[in-house]
Amino acid sequence: MNASNSKSPNFYESVYAVVKKIPKGKVTTYGHIALLLGNPRAARAVGYALNSLKKDRESKIPWQRVINREGRISFKGDSFRADLQKKILQTEGVFFDLGSDQLDFDKYGWFPLYEKRFSNHFDNRRF
Repeated sequence: MNASNSKSPNFYESVYAVVKKIPKGKVTTYGHIALLLGNPRAARAVGYALNSLKKDRESKIPWQRVINREGRISFKGDSFRADLQKKILQTEGVFFDLGSDQLDFDKYGWFPLYEKRFSNHFDNRRF
């Protein structure tokens, strides 16, 4: 998938389909969504897709479950939306560290591509 495809309506729909799979109480990153879609450099385009969600689809696609790679909510001057995202995540059982406003990916992360790779690798080893 090239850069021009990452802004196409079909790419956006692919983003929405993956985001729908994120379980309640879990989060993933823009970059991991891009990686799952086969375009690891399209993290920003994933953000554009989520930002362009129409109001009537926001309740059907759990956009709030996608955050940045630092474990924080990304917002470009829209503190209302960032606060809303945090509140929705808290109702789902996802909590941020009070001091840094960062969450623990070990506890709340959803990274199926990595889980599949590592589980296959570790299944054959004894610890």
